[in-house]
Amino acid sequence: MAETRVGDGLAVGPDLTGAAEVATGQALTALGAVPDLVVFFVCPGAGPVLPAEEVEAAGLRVMELAGPGAAIGTTAHGVIADGRGVEGEPAVAVWAATLPGARVRTLFPVAERRPGAGPDGRDAIGVRGLVAPDADDRAAVLLADPFAFPVGGVLDRIAAAHPGFPVIGGLAGTPGGPGANRLFAGGTVHHGGAVGVLLGGAVAPRVVVSQGCRPIGPPMVVTRAEGNRIAELAGRPAAERLREIVTGLPPEEQQQALTGLHLGVAVDEYAETHDRGDFLVRAVLAVDVGDGAVVAGDLVEVGTTVRFQVRDAAGAAQDLHELLAPVRRSGPAAGALLFSCNGRGAAMFGDADHDVRAVRVGLDPARTGETGPRVAGFFAAGEIGPVGPGNHLHAFTASVLVV
Repeated sequence: MAETRVGDGLAVGPDLTGAAEVATGQALTALGAVPDLVVFFVCPGAGPVLPAEEVEAAGLRVMELAGPGAAIGTTAHGVIADGRGVEGEPAVAVWAATLPGARVRTLFPVAERRPGAGPDGRDAIGVRGLVAPDADDRAAVLLADPFAFPVGGVLDRIAAAHPGFPVIGGLAGTPGGPGANRLFAGGTVHHGGAVGVLLGGAVAPRVVVSQGCRPIGPPMVVTRAEGNRIAELAGRPAAERLREIVTGLPPEEQQQALTGLHLGVAVDEYAETHDRGDFLVRAVLAVDVGDGAVVAGDLVEVGTTVRFQVRDAAGAAQDLHELLAPVRRSGPAAGALLFSCNGRGAAMFGDADHDVRAVRVGLDPARTGETGPRVAGFFAAGEIGPVGPGNHLHAFTASVLVV
């Protein structure tokens, strides 16, 4: 059987249609074949922001050049391709793949408004256009407008109906707020909502979700809690447990723990051990010294195993490196789609190239140039990916789909 092949392209400059042509040409030339799937990303810049008409024209041009295969895209804060990231500048990134024997179906999820279905009249129950996975479907890619699509509810619905089925992607994040994002699929422009593809047949995508944290202290069971307020951990006040953990760290790490503190919530209580990747990471919103409670950024039930986490550049780099290792050992990779948080890049690592370089090296350390894995993606306003049996909306995460 023919091998999976991937090409990528990147062009920067205020002529977005011209950039679209260059980036698509680069990707298709590197691919050397008609693609089965094209995924692309358009950044209109940060100051000034290019007009929506120019953004739309660029997306339409990519889809026109992409050929008869499936093509989806979104606007973004920044784009990734050609071994580097570009943030806040007008740019277009294109990823193209031939997937022999694969079936690619385009998704057009639409959130229906129903009276009484929530404060904004939307609910995951009112979402149509989601195609139920067939037995040989392997993964879905989802791009969504955070202002116009109930992402969390949709992921909950998929988890309930199809537990363990991976969904990966990201939220559009162009400047301008509600109404500014554009999504692309089926040769047309979509104002808000979501687009995606379902990958099935003879394709075996691998998924990595690096939440960018390193654990501190031991796993502990929540022994008293209400909502997102954790009162006790292993029978003692949660704040007291936290204080012991932080004061036990080296002095240089104590400040990192105070400024980048998070909480990992175990996704499988029945696991014999809880290691890296076994926790869904959520922010610690506050520590109440009055009653000794730790306030988490999600509901935490009594009996849940948790572990404090620290997010910093070194921990994020280490987490991504370690999670890519088993993927590399499982077999060669032609390329990958990378959905990196817009809080990573230069803000976390000092440059926008860190994650794409790390993914390319992590997938094949011996080949990182023109012959290495082709990686493209975007800096998202939220990242989608599986942790445990369900899919979740993350922050400060690098979600990677490897083919």
